[in-house]
Amino acid sequence: MTQFNTPGFIEGDIVKGESIEIRRKRLKFRSWHRGIKEADILLGSFADQFLEQMNETELDDYENLLREADSDLVAWITNDRPPPAEYDNNVMQMLKSIDYIKILK
Repeated sequence: MTQFNTPGFIEGDIVKGESIEIRRKRLKFRSWHRGIKEADILLGSFADQFLEQMNETELDDYENLLREADSDLVAWITNDRPPPAEYDNNVMQMLKSIDYIKILK
């Protein structure tokens, strides 16, 4: 099992046989129910806008990203810190493309 930078977080490996509909629902739930409100807003809004159009590879990238600590995710998405190379991918670019200020209004 892969080790992620989230204290106390235990997540199994990606299940390749899971239906895409169930997977998208699970990822949407996990996006809206993080641990800090900022991550809920960033990731939940992203999931609402992009999950339905993401392919399997992008879903894999997003699912792996969700395994990281909320504080890291927020910093990477808001450009406070650059993401590690393994997360500097198409999904991260989609996350950074949303105008989150409009969402909060």
